[in-house]
Amino acid sequence: MGRLVSVSLMGMALALLGERFLALRNRLKATGEVESVDLPNCHLIKGIEAGAEDIDILPNGLAFFSVGLKYPGLHSFAPDKPGGILMMDLKEEKPRALELRISRGFDLASFNPHGISTFIDDDDTVYLFVVNHPEFKNTVEIFKFQEEENSLLHLKTIRHELLPSVNDIVAIGPRHFYATNDHYFSDPFLKYLETYVNLHWANVVYYSPNEVKVVADGFDSANGINISPDKKYLYVADILAHEIHVLEKHPNMNLTQIKVLQLDTLVDNVSIDPSSGDIWIGCHPNGQKLFVYDPNNPPSSEVLRVQNILSEKPLVTTVYANNGSVLQGSSVAAVHDGKLLIGTLYHRALHCEL
Repeated sequence: MGRLVSVSLMGMALALLGERFLALRNRLKATGEVESVDLPNCHLIKGIEAGAEDIDILPNGLAFFSVGLKYPGLHSFAPDKPGGILMMDLKEEKPRALELRISRGFDLASFNPHGISTFIDDDDTVYLFVVNHPEFKNTVEIFKFQEEENSLLHLKTIRHELLPSVNDIVAIGPRHFYATNDHYFSDPFLKYLETYVNLHWANVVYYSPNEVKVVADGFDSANGINISPDKKYLYVADILAHEIHVLEKHPNMNLTQIKVLQLDTLVDNVSIDPSSGDIWIGCHPNGQKLFVYDPNNPPSSEVLRVQNILSEKPLVTTVYANNGSVLQGSSVAAVHDGKLLIGTLYHRALHCEL
């Protein structure tokens, strides 16, 4: 009888593991393919060879790139080179990406930047917020941008127990931000187990010097985050659920979900066109190819534009798609004055004229 019970329990466990494995493949869209959608005026950005995971553009056309991310399970074309922050002036006729110097005292050797966000204060001071993974830990770094010197002055490192697995960030003040945790746990094994079992414990956290709190939860894997031009709504990408969540921001900084837009791709970083409010998303048509890298069958890229997301029928357009022959693993798409920048997790970056 005991053996029968043991065999039955083992069979149930194996069945559960099998079901979770198939579910994970579906969440990764492991069989996903993409049909090419080309833009006529695009070129690869010189100097970006190992990824530009996130991009943020100031109103004056200065674009910041988070480059060189190393992340457990992901391929890297420059595994021994620290990450950095690059800048490009889109007002120039032939803009170039230049690496910004960072002030002394900051640990450059372990710099591993992920999501970024800018904030312009009332006195026109520009702050750059950077999610950092030094030695695969989790911090948020705050810098002051010094334009005349093409440099960043490091102001503060933030660590907090409610920021165990930070992915992206949107700054709403000089020391205030919302951030996504793509996992509840920080331990690599527990992260893997959390993803495999599909616990939906990922969340969004509000941080200020006086208060830190979880303001939204229940995500499969909360990824990109951004805010509407009128500052009333936040948009959160749930990458493994293939969803964009629309959340209303309240005066106490709490969030209330008002809408979920289901898409047929893995949604990564979210950028906003400040002139129209349109949402631009860097996407992964096949997430499995990101983690099981094959140079002969590389991960593809996809850029979606979402118009009128608050309406009953938002318009979703595929602006760019490539099978990996040009661009592998697109993670962000940001627009400014008719120009489109597309970054990737660990490959190149593209500059296009729309």
